[in-house]
Amino acid sequence: MQALLRFSDAIDAVNEWIGSKTAYIVMAMIAIGFVNVLARYIGRFIGIRLTSNVIIELQWYLFSIMFFLGFAYILKHNLNVRVDFWYANWPARRRALIDLAGTLLFLIPFCILAVIVTFNPVMFSWGRLPNGNWGTWEVSPDPDGLPRAPIKSMIVVAFVLLLLQAISQAIKYLAIVTGTVRAEQAAQIEEYHAPVVE
Repeated sequence: MQALLRFSDAIDAVNEWIGSKTAYIVMAMIAIGFVNVLARYIGRFIGIRLTSNVIIELQWYLFSIMFFLGFAYILKHNLNVRVDFWYANWPARRRALIDLAGTLLFLIPFCILAVIVTFNPVMFSWGRLPNGNWGTWEVSPDPDGLPRAPIKSMIVVAFVLLLLQAISQAIKYLAIVTGTVRAEQAAQIEEYHAPVVE
């Protein structure tokens, strides 16, 4: 079990690092949006078009990347929405058992299915034709638009990272269920489960 927990720690470290970098994506997205608005108003004032669809689509792409890379980070930190008025007061082992069952029965199969279903459309976007030959990339239909293949690839990346984090969470829940971890470690794994005291 300790080897599995070390594997879980490695996955957590990767997703923590990736998730922490999304703050830079947010700043870049805001800066690009600000420059786009400023250029649009200055362009109207001087009568020259200073913006293009590249800037607008780049902002959309950055938002999408932030969203996609956030999946695994949100799962790791248990920031997903829960309706847990019963669940919050259960003992740690019972909560971990419910989470383990949900992860194994729903989340992991969903991630695997998502990767399988999205893989071929992403490859088609890169130019892989049904006959196995390669054509051109999918490009935005808007004038001066960006290629769509790189951003569509982020769908597969997002679900692979989410799948890895789901496996990590399942390992941690299993450790709690089997009593492999001490109470303090279980509390760290389940940091979101602290019952509300009124």
